Amino acid sequence: MAAQNSVLNAYKQNSVTTASPGELTLMLYNGCLKFLSKAKKAIEEKNIQEKNTNIQKAQAIIHELMSTLNMDYEISKQMLPLYEYMNRRLVEANIKNDIAIIDEVMELTTEFRDTWKQVIQITRQQQFSNTQQV
Repeated sequence: MAAQNSVLNAYKQNSVTTASPGELTLMLYNGCLKFLSKAKKAIEEKNIQEKNTNIQKAQAIIHELMSTLNMDYEISKQMLPLYEYMNRRLVEANIKNDIAIIDEVMELTTEFRDTWKQVIQITRQQQFSNTQQV
């Protein structure tokens, strides 16, 4: 079992170190969703410490997403207040143990992740077609 975990950890580490910036952003969205799901489950189980830990992990990811925005682009200027809103809502969810607020943030995160996934696919298609023309 320890050998399996070691291989899995090596795979995860390699996935992160070889990922493009776009893929890293996708991983952040997926991680945020994972921690929010764990926080919801912890609320249902009345495990306050676990809820708090996972909400804080999701907030750390949102902060990372905020810090990576390139404010030279208009889309970044539009995303920043959305990330700030999500962070405020998670503070509220943590205080109130409110699953509905977590669901709201999960919906936004899922929408951003799915949009980002499409951007990556379109970019790859464009890069592939450009290499085909050479």
